[in-house]
Amino acid sequence: MSESYPRLSARTRRFTLGVPRGFTISPDGGRVVFLRTKSGVDPVTCLWELNTDDHVERLVVDPRTLDADDENLPPEERARRERSREQAGGVVAYATDSAVTTAVFALSGGLYVTDLADGATRRLETAGAVIDPRLSPDGRHVAYVTGGALHVHNLDTGADLTLAEPESPTVTYGLAEFIAAEEMDRMRGYWWSPSGDRLLVERADEAPVPTWHIADPANPGRVPAEQRYPAAGTPNAVTELCVLGLDGSRVAVPFDDEYLTTASWDAHALSIVTMPRDQKALRLFSVDPRTGASTLVREDNDPAWVDVFGGVPSHLDDGSLVWIAAAEGGNRLFVGDRAVTPPTLQVRDVLDVDHDSVLFRASGGDPTEIQLWTWDGTSLLPVSTRSGVFSGRMKAGVGVLSEQTLDAEGVSTTVVKRDGTALPIPSHAERPGLDLRVSVGRSGRRELSTAVVLPSWYEPGSGKLPVLMDPYGGPHAQRVLSRHNAYLESQWFAEQGFAVIVADGRGTPGRGPAFERAVLNDLATPVLDDQIDALQGVAEQYPDDLDLTRVGIRGWSFGGYLAALAVLRRPDVFHAAIAGAPVTDWRLYDTCYTERYLGDPAKQPEVYDASSLFADAAKLERPLLLIHGLADDNVVAAHTLRLSSALLAAGRMHSVLPLSGVTHMTPQEVVAENLMLLQVDFLKKSLG
Repeated sequence: MSESYPRLSARTRRFTLGVPRGFTISPDGGRVVFLRTKSGVDPVTCLWELNTDDHVERLVVDPRTLDADDENLPPEERARRERSREQAGGVVAYATDSAVTTAVFALSGGLYVTDLADGATRRLETAGAVIDPRLSPDGRHVAYVTGGALHVHNLDTGADLTLAEPESPTVTYGLAEFIAAEEMDRMRGYWWSPSGDRLLVERADEAPVPTWHIADPANPGRVPAEQRYPAAGTPNAVTELCVLGLDGSRVAVPFDDEYLTTASWDAHALSIVTMPRDQKALRLFSVDPRTGASTLVREDNDPAWVDVFGGVPSHLDDGSLVWIAAAEGGNRLFVGDRAVTPPTLQVRDVLDVDHDSVLFRASGGDPTEIQLWTWDGTSLLPVSTRSGVFSGRMKAGVGVLSEQTLDAEGVSTTVVKRDGTALPIPSHAERPGLDLRVSVGRSGRRELSTAVVLPSWYEPGSGKLPVLMDPYGGPHAQRVLSRHNAYLESQWFAEQGFAVIVADGRGTPGRGPAFERAVLNDLATPVLDDQIDALQGVAEQYPDDLDLTRVGIRGWSFGGYLAALAVLRRPDVFHAAIAGAPVTDWRLYDTCYTERYLGDPAKQPEVYDASSLFADAAKLERPLLLIHGLADDNVVAAHTLRLSSALLAAGRMHSVLPLSGVTHMTPQEVVAENLMLLQVDFLKKSLG
């Protein structure tokens, strides 16, 4: 008997195992280093290298040969993986010197260094369990964090130097604080100087942040985990910067804003980017590492909020600044002071700067596509030409192209040499075994990006199907994309007898700043209205196929919030809902995300009330299943428990499924498989 799709999806971490990732190109373009597991069901990530001259791929590091227990991770590393949604094990991250001759990585708290030429790997003696090791550009030193202290290990002498020791248990050096990692995609807290003799280092003090307790009710003898959680309107960690020299010197780098969004240190500048608490400005400073003095280079302002983009700031060889900012209705690429992309091309992020060329991702007229582009100093050139979702790297004229399309399963990765020769890097991912039947287009009055997924066995007009809305629907994320694997779970639900609709409404990226900012001060009304708009639009396109008297909705995280919101406020449209890990009271969610859209709860309590669910509890008249991991430290279980209490107080029937030991992710095979089966059972019983 073949393995069921839910079990296979769980075993393969949603078919991400075996996919090449984490690419580094050597300065001469002759080698590409990357990560990949050995098979699509193997969770242990290995380090590999492809020689672009002889086209030979070789295994550099297999963690199994190092006798490391990947389950024995330091708490900081577990937290980092949760923030980055990392589901695999083994070598999940690595860093190299600038010549790409040496690599370092952490494994089960140990620090390892590898000679990429011959694969010789050794474990270094450290002061404790290691997180986030990074080599100096010259490859002579490796910095790492242990116990909140920043250390530097001399690879020549073996000496271990403590650069900064935390002054209290709430202080860390060299680590990104919770908000930076969770909401700004900044996973690091220190940056080497190009000369390798100094580092820019973050000092974070969580003392002002309220302490929450994440209990494990299934194990009452276990002490609850303490979590410093900055909920909306409460204090953040205090973040400071300093330049630490290997000679023991320390130079403070003061800044006034609440948030450090990113930093970089290249041959042209030590740069920091900061943002005030209200997130209406983004300030780029150039720092003198000798004195710590900062000079304002650029400031962007927005009456709603500013966006933080990946890959910037950076510089061309001539020192020109590479930047992304909203201007004239679009998110645009700037080189120097000049916008080099039109407002109609929505720039997503910068992937690489190679001498005078910039590799970046952007969406044009179709937000479901994310294409690769380059700016070569004089003109814009498309790198990807097919419909799909693309990413890549570029160095020394050699490119790595990752391609996902609707027509093909999984991810296709190709190295393109300077002469145009294409070298594939094979994916070992498992095949899902589903016959995808999806139509991606626009629907509704607002022409929303929408995917309609029908059962593979369904004959049009043969009978109306119950409808399942399957959104995320919130800011900062898209569900409707032109890539095959985006719809695997939706297709499986369709196979159970549903017409599945996935729609991206206002607030989602890819259509420009105005579309995203339509949710300012209201995270409920626009997103719910747009799901209804999409549903009605699809019904007009499929008049003989959709049964609008049987409409369910399911979602996770913001999608869970949206699902619960739908049955509470529009029971005339939605007849059953599954809300997984939902935010139910925005006062309980974190500062940076929530205040970006809803402001300060002390100044705008009515805005928070209007976007939260408790006031709607008495309106529930449809079946509602709440699912929540009790170990979730992002959307804590209190969201579901408090909504359940409000529903009970109002005398409204509902179901709660608590998941013991499960975080915001659900990587456990049995849990992930049975969750899907239970959801189908709930929907079939609820919709009839």
